[in-house]
Amino acid sequence: MGFIDEMKAKARADKKTIVLPESEDERTYKAAETVLREGIANVVIVGSEEEVAKNKGSYDISGARIVDPATSDRTAAYIDKLVELRQKKGMTPEQAREILLTNYLYYGVMMVKMKDADGMVSGACHSTADTLRPCLQILKTKPGTKLVSAFFVMCVPDCEYGEKGVFVFADCGLNQNPTSEELAAIAESSAQSFKMLVGAEPKVAMLSHSSKGSAKHADVDKVTEAVRIAREAAPDLMLDGELQLDAAIVPSVGESKAPGSPVAGHANVLVFPDLDAGNIGYKLVQRLAKAEAYGPMTQGIAAPVNDLSRGCSAEDIVGVVAITAVQAQNQ
Repeated sequence: MGFIDEMKAKARADKKTIVLPESEDERTYKAAETVLREGIANVVIVGSEEEVAKNKGSYDISGARIVDPATSDRTAAYIDKLVELRQKKGMTPEQAREILLTNYLYYGVMMVKMKDADGMVSGACHSTADTLRPCLQILKTKPGTKLVSAFFVMCVPDCEYGEKGVFVFADCGLNQNPTSEELAAIAESSAQSFKMLVGAEPKVAMLSHSSKGSAKHADVDKVTEAVRIAREAAPDLMLDGELQLDAAIVPSVGESKAPGSPVAGHANVLVFPDLDAGNIGYKLVQRLAKAEAYGPMTQGIAAPVNDLSRGCSAEDIVGVVAITAVQAQNQ
């Protein structure tokens, strides 16, 4: 059974309610039809009956719950709660009402906040910033979390590396140029996400253009300092760096460039030094190696809300819904 099939099976075992707020996009309905048919999750689509009828085409979403912010009996409570949460920022009831009636991403996040749903998946036609902004404003960070970050689950076909071709790549969607402290936090969170979703022991490689001092640069120093901080914070975590990508995942190269390392050549969690490297890296693997890329998944938010690439397919949305449901089971 492949990774995403395992996620679907886990999701079916304890069905959660996932919000899909992008009712203007056909992929939402195609994905919802599959999620409902396969019993992966309960689905809520945010939008008016008229909007949904106009956009759903021939997809069978009869099992979904349609929530219209303009008529829902929960909207008043959401307005009150949003004012309470954002009153220090000057939020008024009028502003809260306007936001919730016109921005369905905010409405979906409020459903999660008020326990009317377990998670949300968005981003097929919104930027990462648009998707994550309401999460950070409303849901806040999980207790004990140092940093909210984003990761992709990469499933590479016919791949001998990682965990049978499955990797976590981070941060590929949120933190532009993380400090050493932030890289260490990303490493810890990514290891936890890998363990929760994949079930295998995480082996974390802190990536660089250098392996064990082969190059000298401030960017290398940032990564080596992150390794020190992460080891101090999580001494039991199998983590090493700085490592070049080939030294991290190819056993023969790892043995040559980092002899004696428990991670080199065997890494399944790859922490990139900045967002440029992470974003380019995951898209290269996705497009050239024909990998399935699920994400950007968020880690560190108080409830599971996950992003999508705007180039995603309906099948990608289904996969992220399944992963989000599993995250909700583990909250």
